Amino acid sequence: MSLGRELKRRARMMVAPAVFLAITGYFGWNATQGDHGLVAYARRQQLLREVLVDQAAARAERDAWSIRVSGLRASHLDPDTLDERARAMLNLADPSDVIVKLGPQDKLF
Repeated sequence: MSLGRELKRRARMMVAPAVFLAITGYFGWNATQGDHGLVAYARRQQLLREVLVDQAAARAERDAWSIRVSGLRASHLDPDTLDERARAMLNLADPSDVIVKLGPQDKLF
């Protein structure tokens, strides 16, 4: 009888540390692998870096187009830009123009 009583007493003594160890393991796993853990944080940081690179590229493209279009604004109409766009849209050239043919991989902009 004393052996059974001793086993029950030791089992009761082990229940609380086992529960706390399980809870600690659960929260430790979630801190690293969970939806808001360290791995998810690293993924979000990588995504943020990619988005910032895309944003910088979009801003650069927007600035390039803004400079290009600024000559066609009503307040400041640049005759050279207007002539260039009209010739490009009509697919025409001036007899005094120098024409350089480019391949499909050689784009100006």
